[in-house]
Amino acid sequence: MNEKYDVVVIGAGAAGMMSAIEAGKRGRKTLLIDHSKKIGEKIRISGGGRCNFTNINASPNKYISNNPRFIISALNQYNQENFIDLVKRYKIKFHEKKLGQLFCDNSAQEIIDMLLNECKLANVILKIDTKVKEINFKNKIFIIRDNLKTYISSSLIIATGGLSVPKIGASKFGYDVAKKFNLNVVDTVPALVPLTFNEKILKKCKLLAGVSANAIISFKKTFFEEGMLFTHRGLSGPSILQISSYWKEGETLNIDLCPQKNIFKFILEKRNTTPKQNINTIINSFLAKRLATSICEENEITGNVGELSNKNIKKLADSINNWVVEPIGTEGYRTAEVTLGGVDTNELSSKTMMSKKYPGLFFVGEVVDVTGHLGGYNFQWAWSSGYVAGQYA
Repeated sequence: MNEKYDVVVIGAGAAGMMSAIEAGKRGRKTLLIDHSKKIGEKIRISGGGRCNFTNINASPNKYISNNPRFIISALNQYNQENFIDLVKRYKIKFHEKKLGQLFCDNSAQEIIDMLLNECKLANVILKIDTKVKEINFKNKIFIIRDNLKTYISSSLIIATGGLSVPKIGASKFGYDVAKKFNLNVVDTVPALVPLTFNEKILKKCKLLAGVSANAIISFKKTFFEEGMLFTHRGLSGPSILQISSYWKEGETLNIDLCPQKNIFKFILEKRNTTPKQNINTIINSFLAKRLATSICEENEITGNVGELSNKNIKKLADSINNWVVEPIGTEGYRTAEVTLGGVDTNELSSKTMMSKKYPGLFFVGEVVDVTGHLGGYNFQWAWSSGYVAGQYA
């Protein structure tokens, strides 16, 4: 027996739940399917379990896409204030951490529970632990089959996410659906991900594992100033994760380990005012001790600052204010927070998130070629794109 619905949503993550809620609110008979036993896992693990659910600075310039203007319509229809209002309505306590990032005071589970309750209020039928095996389109109707049943609907929303964090069930399902319907998919790569390096830099990173610095990391004209962390596997921390979405293989990055100081000028002044001061002590005054020692040893510069030539001071200054590194890769989807690339925005209506070729077929959230910066922007894209699809499905 076929089960008939107005809307079927595949993927019960942030974007999928939002789509289902909004479709259900319109009186559409809505089915929400997820292959996992536990839904909303990405919400649950995000922000250290406290879910960085949006950013008060969410705007189109915080996103990467082959068509940066695509994001405008969805954010105009449903913005961060709209989602914050929903959170407040549920009396979920939250705080701003930094740079506009909003986190739950208690647990990410509160956001999941809120969305599940909204699904219930909108009469959404939820099926978990259900793997979709086949999707067909005939006479303007979508035929969706799992192991046991067939569901038919006039609207189908794909909200299956990207390839990041495979351990919680990420898959290429959404891209395969797009390809089946002859929609272009922009090549995908891991984004918001730690970078890896050759043996020489890796050796340095291992020795400095656990050391952090507030750094400006730049790639061509794009730069981010946030924390950077040395790890046993390479470089991580917010500034590295941010730049990883822009970095291209074979290219170099510039790292300023002390953005607030012109180190060349600073050391020259020290040479004049305190010539007997040890150079390592001077550098340790603004960088972590292990990092200061490593930089001095690497440049083979020791002794009192008064004895240093301009050339050596310049050498030291460059390795702090302009450290040039060439990553050899990233840690991959295993540790990536999101996937860059996805269903080509040229295939979709920015107003409705619907396919231009197949009326009734929608793609939302991370499966689309829209990637936010670190800090709650990707969740806001999920809420905005999900909301929009739910208005039109």
